[in-house]
Amino acid sequence: MKKIITILIFLSVTFCADAQFGNILDKAKKKAEDKVSRKVEDATDKKTENKTEEEKAPEPTANSSEANKPTGIKVYSKFDFIPGEKIIVMEDFMQDAVGDFPDKWSTNSSAEIVTLEGKTGHWLMMPQPGVFMPEFIDTLPDNFTYEFDLFCIHGNKTGGWPSFHTAICQLSNRDKPQDWQYSANYYYFSIYGGNSTDATISPTKRKNNTNESGIQIVTKQLADKNKSAHVSIWRQKERLRIYFNEEKILDVPKALAMDVRYNSIVYFLPDIDEANRYCISNLRLAVGAPDTRNKLLTEGKWITHGILFDVNSANIKAESYGTLKEIAGVLKENTGVKVRIVGHTDSDGDDKLNLDLSKKRANSVKEFLTREFSIDESRMETDGLGESKPIDKNSSTAGKANNRRVEFVKI
Repeated sequence: MKKIITILIFLSVTFCADAQFGNILDKAKKKAEDKVSRKVEDATDKKTENKTEEEKAPEPTANSSEANKPTGIKVYSKFDFIPGEKIIVMEDFMQDAVGDFPDKWSTNSSAEIVTLEGKTGHWLMMPQPGVFMPEFIDTLPDNFTYEFDLFCIHGNKTGGWPSFHTAICQLSNRDKPQDWQYSANYYYFSIYGGNSTDATISPTKRKNNTNESGIQIVTKQLADKNKSAHVSIWRQKERLRIYFNEEKILDVPKALAMDVRYNSIVYFLPDIDEANRYCISNLRLAVGAPDTRNKLLTEGKWITHGILFDVNSANIKAESYGTLKEIAGVLKENTGVKVRIVGHTDSDGDDKLNLDLSKKRANSVKEFLTREFSIDESRMETDGLGESKPIDKNSSTAGKANNRRVEFVKI
């Protein structure tokens, strides 16, 4: 009898092992197939109950690529971009259903909201040539910053990739954004995928009797099928700076005309095709010239939206380097100044989780300033107030973005 039981146990274990081995092979096969071809998932939004303010974006799938993580922050050591003081536009397309064209945009072509495997949130995919304009941006002041994430889905592995154009312009008729090139005043830059080691820049000449000018950028950073690029634009009156990831690719003192009321930002794709498509997400328009020194030393408080963190985490994103370097410079030049670093969140999710997250983020900022810039830790205290002290309404995406902030308070 014991022999029969032993045989039955052996057969059962063998069967389970075979089944598990088959499952492993199936998973390995699927993983290999996922590496060969990138999928655009038509997933629906997930509910956000009982989640912190940073968890509302869809989570990456099990096949998420490690390459999609932010570039090491030390690579950004020369990054001096500092976002404007107040966020007035924040577009992550989360209010739009997958498969739809976004409500607050206009185009003479077609596009749709998608999710991308291995990336969080919603993206606007533009699969056909055309002009695409966010209607909610209708004025661009003398001092502003504008950011967005750009991703290229490309099927052509041997040649180059189609161009992607962004233009700051003065449209006389905003109902026809496709006529942006006929306006007398605009500044554009064109991004081309290539195999060059570094970005190459080819400025275009300003035409007679107009304020039209632009620049062409060729970079291999769009050639990686797993990585998106972060584009940052900084206007200070006539001066214009453009950054591509950590690299400043443009710094022109007289790029924009002071007597022109620029009122639109448009995206123009002249030669896109089904094999090579561009996607954008996480648009941020902020206004106001950064004034770190005066705000902290004279007014006693500096509020920044330029220190960003990974999803549901206290890990600081690489593109925060410019803001951190700015506050470190003020502290180094004023060695007698002590500050309290205070983290804040929006009201999404559980208030206790948000409170804990805000405290951890404030502490991460303190540790970074000590580690990277040698600021004496005894000069910095930390605190976190979670969602308890909003400075804007939590009913809009831009309002929530304003409430997610780090404050430096002079003590």
